[in-house]
Amino acid sequence: MVFAMADGEKKNALGELVKAESMIQLAIALPAGCVIGWLIGAWLDRHFHQNWMGIAGIVLGAIGGFLQIFMTASRYLKRDK
Repeated sequence: MVFAMADGEKKNALGELVKAESMIQLAIALPAGCVIGWLIGAWLDRHFHQNWMGIAGIVLGAIGGFLQIFMTASRYLKRDK
């Protein structure tokens, strides 16, 4: 079964996919930043025999995740205007 779509419908469907991709980025940015920061911090903990670098990695990863969320959301809001 094949459906024919007009050009306007194709552009609208593509726009909806782009919006969904932006929302997925928002959902993944903070946890990914925290995990990556924790992994780097844990490696630095083992390498330099310290106990605080893992926590600093999580904090820096969370800050990076929030920045990514802010930039993605502001780009999304500019596109809607």
